[in-house]
Amino acid sequence: MKLTKEPLYILLSFFSIYVIWGSTYLLNKILVSQIAPLYAASIRFITASILIFIIAKILKISLKITRPQIRNTIIAGGLFLTIGNGLVVWALKYVDSGFAALEISAQPLVVLILLRLFEGKKIQPMSILGVIIGCIGIYLLVSQREMIGKEGMITGMIMIFICMLSWAYSSIFVSKADLPSNFFVNTGYQMLFGGGMLLIASFAIGEERLPFSSWHAEVINSMLMLIIFGSIIAFTAFNYLLSKVSPEKVATSTYVNPIVALILGWYFLNETISLQSIIAAVVLLTGVYFINTKKVITLFKRFDKDI
Repeated sequence: MKLTKEPLYILLSFFSIYVIWGSTYLLNKILVSQIAPLYAASIRFITASILIFIIAKILKISLKITRPQIRNTIIAGGLFLTIGNGLVVWALKYVDSGFAALEISAQPLVVLILLRLFEGKKIQPMSILGVIIGCIGIYLLVSQREMIGKEGMITGMIMIFICMLSWAYSSIFVSKADLPSNFFVNTGYQMLFGGGMLLIASFAIGEERLPFSSWHAEVINSMLMLIIFGSIIAFTAFNYLLSKVSPEKVATSTYVNPIVALILGWYFLNETISLQSIIAAVVLLTGVYFINTKKVITLFKRFDKDI
């Protein structure tokens, strides 16, 4: 039974990190329109972790965790959420939601390079081809003058680049680290520690903490969707995938997320989406196919091994 269910779980998990996470750029953009970024992110993750632990208790799932697992979930939570997500939310004060997702779509290339540097893994030719095609798509998107000429874009781009490196390294770390075996519980601890560090950082830099009673309705709705779908569902799916497939394939979500983010940003926030962006989106999705496919170019059959 397990063998028949696993492919379905993997498929649903990919849908979660591709589509749901693509929508989080829009939701976070709405949040930072009224709430300080690190404070907003801390509320999201701490609340989500509490809900996860409550659900786990109801389902009688053990919350036990060893000391090495505590250390590893602190590291993962810090890299994934405090740096990896916190800086993106902060950057959204300066950049469009679609642009933020576009820059992060270079992450699969970073993962491949880090795997090569730290683990000496050979890169499958099809994956190389997919990354090259993906990078072409990224260039087509970010080279548009109307997108990169806005005030504060350089600051936002630097923040997102740091986030991308942190997320890529953590993807590799989590795939090998000793973490709670239950993916739901693992997610809860990472969010608790990551959210806690975000809250400390928010206090440290003196962010304004707007009372809940002053939040706009769209901000409240965005926070709820981020907690339930973006945090509990999608991040649990992400941790599950890291234990089932290679990190660079999980990172291909950063190719699809921009497409979702562009469409939602254009529809709800009137962000610009041009013909060049549409063409680039097609190129990016092609790159996703080549990174994910198990087919190998005949010319390179001597390299017929997965990364």
